[in-house]
Amino acid sequence: MSKSYKMYVGGKWVDSESGETFGVVNPATERLLGNVPKGTRDDVGAAVDAARAAFDSGVWSGKTPADRSQLLWKLADLVEENAGHLAEVESKNVGKTIKYSRESDLPFIVDNLRFFAGCARTLEGRSAAEYSGLGTSIIRREPLGVVGAIIPWNYPLYIAMWKIAPALAAGNTIVVKPASLTPLSLLEFSKLVEASGLPAGVFNVVTGPGETIGAELATSKKVDMVALTGDTATGRKIMQMASSNVKRVHLELGGKAPLVVLSDADVETVAQGAVVGGFWNTGQDCTAVTRVIAHEKIYEKLIKRMSEKARNFRIGDPLDEATDMGPLVSETQRERVEGFIRVGEEEGAKIAAGGRRPRSMKKGFFLEPTILRDTSQEMRVCREEIFGPVICVYGYGSLDEAIEDANAVDYGLAASVYGRDVVSCMKVANELDFGTVWINEHGVLVSEMPHGGFKQSGFGKDLSLYSFEEYTRVKHIYLDLTGKAVRPWHHTVYHGD
Repeated sequence: MSKSYKMYVGGKWVDSESGETFGVVNPATERLLGNVPKGTRDDVGAAVDAARAAFDSGVWSGKTPADRSQLLWKLADLVEENAGHLAEVESKNVGKTIKYSRESDLPFIVDNLRFFAGCARTLEGRSAAEYSGLGTSIIRREPLGVVGAIIPWNYPLYIAMWKIAPALAAGNTIVVKPASLTPLSLLEFSKLVEASGLPAGVFNVVTGPGETIGAELATSKKVDMVALTGDTATGRKIMQMASSNVKRVHLELGGKAPLVVLSDADVETVAQGAVVGGFWNTGQDCTAVTRVIAHEKIYEKLIKRMSEKARNFRIGDPLDEATDMGPLVSETQRERVEGFIRVGEEEGAKIAAGGRRPRSMKKGFFLEPTILRDTSQEMRVCREEIFGPVICVYGYGSLDEAIEDANAVDYGLAASVYGRDVVSCMKVANELDFGTVWINEHGVLVSEMPHGGFKQSGFGKDLSLYSFEEYTRVKHIYLDLTGKAVRPWHHTVYHGD
């Protein structure tokens, strides 16, 4: 049975001003999960006004860091207590497996909240000294004000927390826009925010189409920062709209992650790392392995082992503990991925594994994990973001050639290199033009380390203290210590009486 949801604005549960709703579908069953308000510009305005009033009143920013930390820690405890429910909601809404949602996403969400709860008590200026010789300079870090956060459909609560936790820890208030395909776990999380005792207006959620909600957040003069995780095309639009009032922009955008395989790499280790890194969340991840660039010495062996592992993936009901991979998020997304597979074949690639809809699945947006061999960096499948369970594999002769191919994309979010010689791996890692580079691993993230890309993968960092600083502004305060009316430098302006 489907549920009817409301938006969370100003500490209250509200319908859209228009009264309109839209349906949210389970991608594994194609059944309706719930109806959600279709927000309007007026709804965004009400949420922004609530956030603005909460910020200006100091009801949150005026609290001591210890008080903010305590409330965020309480919220983390509530999330931990309700992790099973949140994981199930997210699995049903996104199509990711319950084991992935419960054992990977939710523990990280709790950890991230607790990490930034701690950060709230570490915010400090970097210097206080008499640099001029006449007075003391002090650096303050202050909250920005109202943050608008736009969340993607692949990790609705996980990535939302990357914005929510540091923004609130720093003393900001926030308006969150979840993706229309997957808003349910964030709305369920909002119930926990209400239960935590967070002051009204500090946290708000508005659901609805991006061209309405996202655009209003980007252009509103009352919003001080807009933070987006999404595709690069959307990032460009947000930047353009935000330029109307020169607000701060934080963008984590697309990716086309390479996995560079050195000639001495262990084939089994690489094959395992590639399929895990390429097919988690059904490949719907901007850091997922999309290109395996393997030395020609082990190319054929690696193709064979990766294909065996791909064919061994258990595809099915995401709520089944035995399932390794669920469906894509929508029929539109599946058709997009299938289109890229066809394009790859037209360009000369060959399907080594997968490439079809599973015959056993009569309902749902399922697609087999796919390995494309005999690809090259000139092909569209190796240059453009597919965002599905497709890994392109191609060989190289010289390491310079491999590095050149790895970097020959518009994106620069994440990459990895595998090999036994750690010195060689480190040299390659230094040459890879990506914000995160893993060695003999792909995909590990921790709250303490930054995540963010180069080039058209955006700018700004999620996670870590670097992210915390993104949600603050730096103020210099100067205090004169001379106590005199006439200062030594005044004669350069005025000769005196």
